[in-house]
Amino acid sequence: MSATDVAVLERLSARSWRGLEHEPFGDWLLRAGGGFTGRANSVLVVGDPPVALDAAVAQVDRWYAARGLRARAQVPLPGGEKADAAFAAAGWVRDEDVLVLTAPLGPWPAPDVAVTLAPEPDDAWLSGYRYRGTPLPPVARDVLLAADDPVFVSVRLAPEPAPLAAVARGVVVEDWLVVTAVTVAEEARRRGLAGAVMAALGAWARERGGRRCQLQVVESNAPALALYARLGFTEHHRYHYRLAPAPGR
Repeated sequence: MSATDVAVLERLSARSWRGLEHEPFGDWLLRAGGGFTGRANSVLVVGDPPVALDAAVAQVDRWYAARGLRARAQVPLPGGEKADAAFAAAGWVRDEDVLVLTAPLGPWPAPDVAVTLAPEPDDAWLSGYRYRGTPLPPVARDVLLAADDPVFVSVRLAPEPAPLAAVARGVVVEDWLVVTAVTVAEEARRRGLAGAVMAALGAWARERGGRRCQLQVVESNAPALALYARLGFTEHHRYHYRLAPAPGR
């Protein structure tokens, strides 16, 4: 996989999850979204910054500090090796690998359950999406809507006020479906519901010209990786985050 291919896919993916503020920094892209999610609150490190790398690291740190955020960099590989070394030299700590997976766009098999698609997330959807296992902050809704025509998918197995059994979010960028926020309630797992939301998203995207799909999974999430492998996904590249030293250190 070439660094150029990685940069193209990362820039495309960035259009599906923009955060609330974004600013070019040479080829890099500064993004801030109230602290909700790493992707919306990190500098995307593809291509070259407008200054030398050590100066770029310091300027990125100042940009996030001015917004009350601890600076974070998203570093895709291959392509980001020199920048990664500069962040490491400045004491920025490395997080675990995130795998970017791609596949041709379905059709994917799914169990016979009702799936609902909506242009905005309602309160039930927001309660069903557990980002890294935690409830969402108030800013999350704005971040989730910061894309062109996102769709919010949900599965309900029991009448209200029972919580949703599964949720997911999709955005079509050019001919790519970018899938995020796939969450299945713990009590509803191993019933094929993640496959149900993927099948619904695939059908929705194909109607809009989608031909390929991409999503991201942390390396430690073995059940998700197994599911996506069954759907035909393979690893395109990886990225990790670098987190600036805590203020005062």
